[in-house]
Parts: sequence; structure tokens; C-alpha cells
Amino acid sequence: MTQGKATATVQGRQIASTDEYEVVEGNIYFPPSSVNMAMLTKTDYTTKCPWKGDASYYSINLDKTELKNSAWYYPAPSDKAKNIKDYVAFYKNIVDVKTE
Repeated sequence: MTQGKATATVQGRQIASTDEYEVVEGNIYFPPSSVNMAMLTKTDYTTKCPWKGDASYYSINLDKTELKNSAWYYPAPSDKAKNIKDYVAFYKNIVDVKTE
């Protein structure tokens, strides 16, 4: 677990903020409790990582704008990635993720 402030914002709206997070392959994974889940909608999209397992996706909803499949999480990760179970990561080209 990494200590320090991490935030995720899009179009000036904060989606997540935490003082503890995980970093995997250069991506910040936010604990589920630090994410404004009211802004996210689960999608049917999935991908497979050879070592983390199957990723599920969320779309971010901003009023009338939907940013499709712009966040992901691992609901049942492999043993090697169990530290990020249900943690949420965001595509950096869509969401501004910052650490302090």
C-alpha cells in the first residue's frame, strides 16, 4: 500500500480521492471506498491480464456525457494481484490522476 494523496478528476469533477492506494504497472488503483460510485456504471466489457486475471469495466457518467469503459477493476484477481481486488483504476488519457 502506498501512502500519499491521490486524486482522480475528469472535466473538473472529482471521482476519487484517497490517502492510501496501490500502484500496479504505473496505474493508480483507488480503494473502492474512495471512489464516488454514483458517477460510475458497470458495463459488460471485460479484458484479461495474463497475471492479474479478468478485468471488469465502468463507464463514467457526467450529466449528459458517458465516458465508456474508462475505469476498470478486478472483482476476482489472481493470487498475485489480490491486493487490488475491487480497486478502481482509470485511463490516464480520459481521467486526470494525480499523486502528491
